[in-house]
Amino acid sequence: MTTTPIRSDWVGRVIDGRFTLHQWLGGSEWSGVFQTDLEGHGSQKAALRLIAADAADLQAYIARWTVATAQSHPHLMRLFHTGRCEIEAVPLLYAVTEYAEENLAEILPERPLTPTETREMLEPVLDALACLHRQGFVHGHLKPSNIMVVDNQLKLCWARLYVAGEAGTHFPAAGIYGAPEFATGTISPAADAWSLGVTVVEALTQHPPVWDRSAHNEPVVPESIPQPFFDIAQECLRIDPMRRCTLGDIGARIQPAQALPVQAAPVQAAPVQTPPVQAPLSQDEKTAVPRSSRRLVPALVVLAVLVLVVAVGAMMMRSHDLRTHSSDTSSDEQQFQPGPRPESPGPAAQSTAGETVDGSVVERVLPDVLPAATASIHGQFDLSIRVHVDASGNVSKAEFDEPGPSKYFGRVALEAAQRWKFKPPQVDGRAVSSVWLLEFQFTQAGTEIDPTEVSP
Repeated sequence: MTTTPIRSDWVGRVIDGRFTLHQWLGGSEWSGVFQTDLEGHGSQKAALRLIAADAADLQAYIARWTVATAQSHPHLMRLFHTGRCEIEAVPLLYAVTEYAEENLAEILPERPLTPTETREMLEPVLDALACLHRQGFVHGHLKPSNIMVVDNQLKLCWARLYVAGEAGTHFPAAGIYGAPEFATGTISPAADAWSLGVTVVEALTQHPPVWDRSAHNEPVVPESIPQPFFDIAQECLRIDPMRRCTLGDIGARIQPAQALPVQAAPVQAAPVQTPPVQAPLSQDEKTAVPRSSRRLVPALVVLAVLVLVVAVGAMMMRSHDLRTHSSDTSSDEQQFQPGPRPESPGPAAQSTAGETVDGSVVERVLPDVLPAATASIHGQFDLSIRVHVDASGNVSKAEFDEPGPSKYFGRVALEAAQRWKFKPPQVDGRAVSSVWLLEFQFTQAGTEIDPTEVSP
C-alpha cells in the first residue's frame, strides 16, 4: 500500500475529466474526501473520496464495489460513480457518494448522545453492517466520522471494504477503532463488532475507551455507561474475536419492550383483592347469607320490570298523542320527541336523531425537541398521529397515522400527543369518545400542529 497521503491542496483538480474538487472535507492517512457536484445534476452536491492503493489492488477494490452496490440499502451511502485516476503519479481510486450534512464525529465534541439517541443510532448501523456481512464483506473502519446524516436519515459510509477472511498486511492503522486482529492480517465480521463497541462508548461519554494495545488487555468500559450499553460495549471489546457478541446479540439487547397502546396514565394490573381471613361460619350463618341474596335479587328484578312497563306505557301514550296532534307539531319539535325507533328508518325517524356538538382542544402540548435535532432539519418534514380520546377528554391511545422519516421526531411527537386534553363532543347532550388526527410540521423555525376531529 502506498504511503503517499491525500492532500487538501488538491482542491481545484478535476477527477476523470468531470468531477471538480471544490472543498476539502477531511481525511486520513489513506483517504481524503472532497465536496464535488454530480455531473448532469446541476448544483446537487456530492462527496468524492480518493483512496490511495497499490496498483495491483485497484481492480480488486472496484470489483468489490460493484458487488456491494448490486443490492442497495437505505442505511448505506449511495455510491454514484467509481473509477481510477492518478494525481502526481499516485495511483488512486475514487468513489462519488451522497453528500452528508454532518456526521457523528461533529456532534460528539458538543455533547454526548442520550441512551435513547444511542439506541436510535445503533438500529440503522446494525442493519447496514448486516447487509455488508451477508454479501461477504467487512466494513473494517467503523467510527463516528463514518456515521453520516443524509437528508435527515442516518447512513453508514463504506467506501473501502474488506473481504471476510481476507489475509494480508495492507490493513490501515485504525487506532482504537481497529480490532486487535488487524495486526495479524486477518479480518472477520467480528472486527465490526469491536469498532461498534468503541463507538458506543464514545457516543455516550464523548471519548473512546482507554486501551493499551501493547499490554494485551481489553479496553476499560466506564462504569457510568447505562445498561444495556455497558454490557454491549464489554462484550464487543473482547480481545478474542470468537468471544465477541454478534450483531444479532446487540440488536436483541437494544430492542425495547413490546409497545402497549399509549394510555393517559400507566396501565397497571389491578391488585388482587384477598378477602380477610375469617373463622368458619356456623350452619345458621351459612344459611343466612344465601337467603338474603335470594330475597334481594327477585325484588330488584320485579322493580326493574315495573319501571320498564311504566316507561313503555308512557311512551305509547305519548306516541298516540303525537299521532293525534301531528298536524300541529313542527318538524323541529318532532326532532326531540322520544319514541321507539322503527326497524326500517325513514325520513321521520332521521328527524328524531339527537344533535351532535363537535369537541374542541383544551390543552396543546408541543414536542420537546433538542436544539441539535432542530438544527439538523433541512426544509420541512411532516408526520401525523391519530389519538383516541375518551368521554372525559383524555387521550386513551395514540398511534402513528403517518410516521414520517425520523424515529426521533416521531417519538417526541407521540409523547406530546399523549398529553393533549380535549373537550369531548356531545351526542344527545351526552359526552362521547372521539378520534382526532394531529398533523405535525417540523422546521428549523419550530413545530406546528394542525388538529382535526375525525370521529364522531
